[in-house]
Amino acid sequence: MIRVAVVGLGKMGLSHFAMINAHPGVRVDAVCDSMGYLLDVLGKYTGVRTFPEYQALLRDVPLDAVVIATPSRLHADMVKAALEKGLHVFCEKPFTLDPADGAGLARLAGEKGLVNQVGYHYRFVAAFREVKRLLDAGAIGEVSHALAEAYGPVVLKAKGATWRTQRQAGGGCLYDYAAHPINLVNWYFGTPRGVGGTVLKGVFSRETDDEVLSTLYFGDGRNAQLSVNWSDESCRKMSTKVSIWGTGGWLYADRQECRVYLRDGATVPEGYQTGWNVRYTTELTEPVWFYLRGEEYSAQLDHFVRCIEEKRSENVNSFASAVATDETMAMLVADAARGPTFTAGGAPAPAPKRRKRSLFG
Repeated sequence: MIRVAVVGLGKMGLSHFAMINAHPGVRVDAVCDSMGYLLDVLGKYTGVRTFPEYQALLRDVPLDAVVIATPSRLHADMVKAALEKGLHVFCEKPFTLDPADGAGLARLAGEKGLVNQVGYHYRFVAAFREVKRLLDAGAIGEVSHALAEAYGPVVLKAKGATWRTQRQAGGGCLYDYAAHPINLVNWYFGTPRGVGGTVLKGVFSRETDDEVLSTLYFGDGRNAQLSVNWSDESCRKMSTKVSIWGTGGWLYADRQECRVYLRDGATVPEGYQTGWNVRYTTELTEPVWFYLRGEEYSAQLDHFVRCIEEKRSENVNSFASAVATDETMAMLVADAARGPTFTAGGAPAPAPKRRKRSLFG
């Protein structure tokens, strides 16, 4: 039985607590949060040991692993402390705000042979996993272009500052929303060589971005465009999708399905045919032991547990893979700060003026 503590009991932390507490191979021995009322409730109704201080938890509770779901600015120090105690670590995304911190933690975890994973759950959505399988099989030939999108109704009016809307704390649309499609693109194509035309624009937020637009440049002429907006109330909930074009056809995936068009002469994988193909999530997804919010959340925790049980530190969502996403987001921030250099006529472009915007422009 793997002994686990859950650290940070916000929306994701409570979700992780519910799921991993139900896992047949896990026993949750402690939780940690700064909110006393929440600790009192969990202690009373679940019997789990509660701690308001992280260091006290690490000192006083024998553990095998921790699940960290605190605000992003706290991740680096908390992950390091756990690794130094010899604990396996599952950390929520985004991993770190400084890619150098993340790279150091990836090295430390590797040196100690510890399982390390970051919560980019879209890699466990069956349709996106099928895209990865088809790309690796060369189904659509040489890839030329991709489009990665995410839209949703998160910030729909002017609001005050929270950690999610402050970039220095790990929030904003880029780090909280765009990180997901960026991570999928990193999974499919690696870290981009460069980025261009990045726009980080506020729609309703005063202190950070609500919209992220950019082009990512990879080797061999491949590129991917990024379009993300969390101020889009036309979507009932987060809608993430990826389209990929190649010499042999076209791939598309969202939460519900994977659509594939294969040209004549394309490498046709088993179960597919030339022309149009559709695979639905219901036929691609393996069952999980506990369903909450989406089977991919349980699947990623199960993967973490199985890696510990089987003593294999390699992981589809390793710290190293998450560093690639951190590095990509750092490129976008730097590119947006530089801004456009010239207008079409060759004159220096004026600095953009910020103005309040309504939902309709």
